[in-house]
Amino acid sequence: MKLIHKLQAIALLIFFITSCASPSGNVDQKKKELEELKKERSALDTKIHSLESELKIGDEITDRIVSVKVTDVKKESFSHFVEVQGRIDGEDNIGVSAQLPGVITAIYVKEGDKVRRGEVLAIIESSALQQQYESARTQLEFATNVYNKQKALWDQQIGSEIQFLTAKSNMETAEKGVASLREQLEMSKIKSPINGSVEEVNLKVGQMASPGMPAIRVVNFSSVKVIADIAESYASKVRPGAKAIVSIPDLGKDIEAKVDFTSKYINPVNRTFLTEIRLKPGDIEYRANMIARVRINDYTNDDAVVIPVSVLKETTDGTFIYVAESVNGMYQAKRRIVEVGQTYNGNAEITKGLKPGDKVVTAGYNSLVDGQPLKIS
Repeated sequence: MKLIHKLQAIALLIFFITSCASPSGNVDQKKKELEELKKERSALDTKIHSLESELKIGDEITDRIVSVKVTDVKKESFSHFVEVQGRIDGEDNIGVSAQLPGVITAIYVKEGDKVRRGEVLAIIESSALQQQYESARTQLEFATNVYNKQKALWDQQIGSEIQFLTAKSNMETAEKGVASLREQLEMSKIKSPINGSVEEVNLKVGQMASPGMPAIRVVNFSSVKVIADIAESYASKVRPGAKAIVSIPDLGKDIEAKVDFTSKYINPVNRTFLTEIRLKPGDIEYRANMIARVRINDYTNDDAVVIPVSVLKETTDGTFIYVAESVNGMYQAKRRIVEVGQTYNGNAEITKGLKPGDKVVTAGYNSLVDGQPLKIS
């Protein structure tokens, strides 16, 4: 408005000079003054147009303001977990097999039966061994009688020493023969090596049993464990004592536990090592080979800067995000290069480039450019 008033004043002055001039005045001087006034008016017109253009640009900037949401950066705890699939197993899960080949003549258990260590589960045909055993016992009785008589004579210093020693040797040989056959007869019995319950019976009467082939499975669930194979790359991070969370989808349960065992052996086929996590039976009815999702804590930072992974953007310069900075009372988008540590479950640990109090743009960032005005909603 001041510029317009000034322009009007100049026009009135020109009009006044022109109207008041006398024909006898200095015409050249008046023309000179008129030219100067026109130049001044031209300079003012130029300045007016410049200010009008700036105001128009300001209006366009206001039209480009983007509404965004921000999150104030603060320090918090960040944890990373190794996730693998495991399976439930009992402390003892044994496929009991026959020690001798032979035909099954009797089976004394069925699935679900509780058995104790040493209990006979099945019998293998052993009539030939039984006959040999009875014959060996007869020979042992004879050898024992001969030895007792020779010993009585020898005590009375009757007979030769060689006769006494021969009788003693024959008796001892017969005893070893009987003991060997007795052991073989015991091996014809399939016995439970542990206390537990019978889960599988893979035999039938009349079927041929072979050593090394699981015949009856006995499981002890008084102590339960989760078995999982961990990739070799985590060998230095997953250690006994590490926090673990075991999720059992079929039961809808999450159980907090700790890693109890990590194998020192790397499987050359799949490059993994075995890990065991022991669970308390409690009220949960576990079953062998039940699937379990295992999360093992391999990294924790209690004083970390954490932001959503979704706000990270990649460029040739590196990874960047947008933050809202106050400039002359108005928030503007500023591109910030950051360094990312670990990422897990949709969150990223920022090791460099952010500090507590920074406002990270978490919504509306896709169309932002550096320096763009922001409206924080």
